[in-house]
Amino acid sequence: MLKTELVNPNVGNFIESIRDIGYSFEVAVADLIDNSLTAGCSDLQIIMVHQPELIFSILDNGFGMSEDQLVEAMRLASRSPNEIRNKNDLGRFGLGLKTASFSQCRKLTVISKKDDTFSCRQWDLDYISQKNEWLLITPDQYDHLPLFSELNALKSGTLVCWQLIDRCDKNNLTNIIDQVRKHLALVFHRFLEGSDQKMVKMKINNNAIPPFNPFNINHAATQQLQLEKIKIFSSDVNVQPFILPHHSKLSQKEYDFYATEEGYIKSQGFYLYRGNRILIYGTWWGLHKMVDAHKLVRIKIDIPNDMDSLWGIDIKKSIARPAEAIKNDLRRIIGRVTEIGSKPFTGRGRKIEDKTVIQFWEIMPLNDDFRFAINSEHPLLKDLENELAPAVIEKLHIFLKGVQAYLPLDAIQFKLQNSPHLLKQQAALSDSDVEELTERLLSSGLPKSYIEELLKTEIYINRKDLIRNAE
Repeated sequence: MLKTELVNPNVGNFIESIRDIGYSFEVAVADLIDNSLTAGCSDLQIIMVHQPELIFSILDNGFGMSEDQLVEAMRLASRSPNEIRNKNDLGRFGLGLKTASFSQCRKLTVISKKDDTFSCRQWDLDYISQKNEWLLITPDQYDHLPLFSELNALKSGTLVCWQLIDRCDKNNLTNIIDQVRKHLALVFHRFLEGSDQKMVKMKINNNAIPPFNPFNINHAATQQLQLEKIKIFSSDVNVQPFILPHHSKLSQKEYDFYATEEGYIKSQGFYLYRGNRILIYGTWWGLHKMVDAHKLVRIKIDIPNDMDSLWGIDIKKSIARPAEAIKNDLRRIIGRVTEIGSKPFTGRGRKIEDKTVIQFWEIMPLNDDFRFAINSEHPLLKDLENELAPAVIEKLHIFLKGVQAYLPLDAIQFKLQNSPHLLKQQAALSDSDVEELTERLLSSGLPKSYIEELLKTEIYINRKDLIRNAE
């Protein structure tokens, strides 16, 4: 006979361990909202108050729970991750409510109303640690909690309250609320838009949360590429690539808005949706590098909720690791889309190689490398050399070599990535400068062939009217 003995975990130590799964405050809040949406809510309110103590409350007008249902919902691992769920069910492990809440607070109270009956249960982590048992409390008073009066006015719904919040800086509450608002606006933007299902209204501290669609779909310059369906076993996965507009097509405000707080480079890549909710965004899953030329590429992936194991979705629903069987299709899509997505930059980059225009700069090969060099054959430079004494020409060449050698490429790249709208390089050469140069050239008796050659330079390529006006 197999010899066994019962070894229960130390509940107090176990609690402290599961508190450190890795939730941020906004990700924990999103996990609670998953339950509200699964319960069919259409209105959701969040209140965070810090006087006399910091309390977080979230209320939905969903189906509500009976007393038995509430007790079961408070159980850790209340449902199997292998259980077949309704297609609109955003849960998986039966842990979200508890682990998300425990990650931020030491007292979790849930009040639910169904069939005009209130049910309330509470987990108090300090009490559990003291008793060393999973003892679920039935509070005798709870009508003092924020949003209870609003729940009382509803036909049905559920109120979740966090007390003894110890993973949140009370003095940084404004920034925390702002971060929660931005996160929810992105993660649940489809629900807030009502594009694929009924619209859900969300408020935080009585301020409505507007949707943030990361693909800027309403802008005329956004490219929506062909939808592709990937067959994975018996299920279809929809993949929809987008190329966001180049900064020259947007206002500074709109460009900054769609950059997200992470910036365009870190926001490029895949956006994984499960049940119309974003799980993870701004990642290539190690299949491609984050590069500046692809910063406008965003690829939307929609998966059903029965494919979690193939996508390696974690308890927090904020990490995904696609299986090897999926990666080949993803690599193929990356190659196709990034080639198109880089065109707004490669097209502009190739202007320097346009032989129909005499450029100020040129690309010079350097063994297997290259460097940017001033065009030594530029007609203005050649004309200047003809007018200068040899000693002055030598100084000029040394100066130009210094300009070439110390071209501030890192600073240029940084500014282009972070504030491209503010860069006004051509403002260094005004129309009046060009007009003055034109008048001098035309009055100097220079040959017509020289003037025609000069018209091919960057100075005049879009300003030929100045020559005509001067003539």
